[in-house]
Amino acid sequence: MLTVTSYTAEQVKDPFGILSGQRYEFVIKLDVPEEDELYTENGVSVRAIVKVENGQTSIVNYDLQDSLSGELLDFELEEDEEAELFQFCSEHLPE
Repeated sequence: MLTVTSYTAEQVKDPFGILSGQRYEFVIKLDVPEEDELYTENGVSVRAIVKVENGQTSIVNYDLQDSLSGELLDFELEEDEEAELFQFCSEHLPE
């Protein structure tokens, strides 16, 4: 289960009009227990790009990163955690 401690969400600007729909960038800081394989001393964040088009929301891409350095971590979320991430982003889209 993902435990969110803080997040930011903002619309990604497309100055050239190339992308269809609207894109949003989420940076979500997670509380990860020490015994979890995702744990790092500096904390773990998820950077997710979310697309909204024709009323449909999807996660285009996400990366796990060290919260302090921003270094990408070589892990992926489990299927149920990806579903939780999708649910969280869908519920917290900026107006």
